[in-house]
Amino acid sequence: MRVLLLGGGGREHALGWKLAQSPLLTELISAPGNPGLASLGETVDVNPLDPESVAAFASERGIDLVVIGPEAPLAAGVVDALDASGIPAFGPTASGARLEASKAYAKEIMARAGVPTAAARVFTDVDVADSYLDQIGGPYVVKADGLAAGKGVLVTTDKDAAKAWATACLGGAFGDAGSTVVIEEHLDGREVSVFALVDGERALPLAPARDYKRLRDADEGPNTGGMGSFSPVDDLPHDLVDRTIVAVIEPVLDALAVDDVSYRGFLYVGLMLTDDGPKVLEFNCRMGDPEAQAILPLLDEDLLELLAAASAGALPDRALRWSDTAAVDVVLASAGYPAAPERGAVISGVANAENHPDALVIHAGTAEIDAGLVTAGGRVLNVVGLGDTVEVARSAAYAAVDEIEFAGMQMRTDIGR
Repeated sequence: MRVLLLGGGGREHALGWKLAQSPLLTELISAPGNPGLASLGETVDVNPLDPESVAAFASERGIDLVVIGPEAPLAAGVVDALDASGIPAFGPTASGARLEASKAYAKEIMARAGVPTAAARVFTDVDVADSYLDQIGGPYVVKADGLAAGKGVLVTTDKDAAKAWATACLGGAFGDAGSTVVIEEHLDGREVSVFALVDGERALPLAPARDYKRLRDADEGPNTGGMGSFSPVDDLPHDLVDRTIVAVIEPVLDALAVDDVSYRGFLYVGLMLTDDGPKVLEFNCRMGDPEAQAILPLLDEDLLELLAAASAGALPDRALRWSDTAAVDVVLASAGYPAAPERGAVISGVANAENHPDALVIHAGTAEIDAGLVTAGGRVLNVVGLGDTVEVARSAAYAAVDEIEFAGMQMRTDIGR
């Protein structure tokens, strides 16, 4: 099979790395890709946010399956264009991607589906939002409604900061993504990420993972797109994944079907394990980043076969197979991340890290220039350690991290602890 993989971040390199292991794969093309993906196949200058260009390229090159990594192309309707051209694609249409592209819509779907979640209200007016914040107690959770690259959420005990965030969102700080804000109840508990492969009717669960949203150790500092993750997670109720499929994912798929949406692709459920039971924080319409980097190495299956089956509405009617190992993913971020990431710092030591037999180096925000490998984004590299336990995998990850250097490198030292 010829596969076109859209995206160029760490999630996409992890997907490409796993797809490349399939005996079904004859060619992997990435758009736009990154230096890690370039080692697996051709990278091309096709804009993933231009649905017609993607469909035209896929048709011209005889692509058998398009796999969409990030959320923005999904929300832009790239799968709709591919469907219209008769090209198989793994990922939801734009109407399905609204689960992530609009937090207000996700809340509406959850209400219709009877899914437990935080109470919330939606605002488009700054004064009304401010008045509401005056009426409630903290902590305050204020979210830009649309896609904001994982940076549109503020959780704070400071009411003035919450008001300032709502004002910034509605004032254009996130463009159209912030033209509506959602202010919701703060939930206490432990977070966990649950994923499923969905083929329009059936949902097959993946292994859960836990990620780390805050920039610094002990969950301090600003929210980011994610500073690390690990899997498996051993402090979960034994039936949590099955309950999530039955009580969350299947009712949501039924609610979408009422809207004539047949959802296929990855579906992420962000859960908070509260004293009142699991509650949904959010949905994503794609694999998590950085969770994909910890989950995919543990999947004892042909990923390409699974994605092709899901795109055709024919996932197998069985549980997926998993290895007995654990994985810990440590994100190395650039100076200034997340507010103003710096680019162009020369990266050294990647080859040494890759020589560790129990570690993987996944590229995210990197570029190759005459000077060598340099930083080209906020989250630069993912270093994944593997081992019999999370603690062993954690040691392997940080041992490989010690090989890598670049100016201003940021990371957490408590991933998997």
